[in-house]
Amino acid sequence: MAGPTGRGGSLGAALNDLLRAQVTPRHRLSTYNAKHWHAQLSQLTGTRRGYEALETAGLDVRPDTLFKWLSDPEYNVRRGYRDLIHTAYENVAIVPADPIPDHITDGQYEISGWVTTGTDRRQRGTPDAAPLRIDGERGHWDEIEALWMAGELTDDEFEDHFIDDVIVEDIGEGTDGWTFPGASYTVEVR
Repeated sequence: MAGPTGRGGSLGAALNDLLRAQVTPRHRLSTYNAKHWHAQLSQLTGTRRGYEALETAGLDVRPDTLFKWLSDPEYNVRRGYRDLIHTAYENVAIVPADPIPDHITDGQYEISGWVTTGTDRRQRGTPDAAPLRIDGERGHWDEIEALWMAGELTDDEFEDHFIDDVIVEDIGEGTDGWTFPGASYTVEVR
């Protein structure tokens, strides 16, 4: 029975493809692109979530003041208030990433593609060579999860951390470390 699968032009790309198919990454809502404080305030006051974000950011003004601001885009609003409006806007615009689920961090990985350790270079996941099998549960996922939650988990970062924090923790350093020099990888979690 096949489990979740990711494919890519590098090990990191395949891992990111797998993760993005399972959980939502940190991203910006496409409808939140206003630059001017008035447009941002108008959009925020259109939803309950926006009002809550304004309150959380610390904007504390009387309703008649808020009405004046909304009715006149040229109203002279102090910089401190404009900064609070912008902070609230960004807090609503950015959707946080879902945490990496346990079935990903605790899964059994099968990696197909070119794998090298020392002088041993094989294309894994073929009739001649089984996929590289890694026990994800033995790995340390903290760095990977921190980068994921911050929206900074690039393919290269994922590959580097997966090698150092998951593969090495499970099966060791290899002869001279692990490299994945191929151009096509499949990663399956069981």
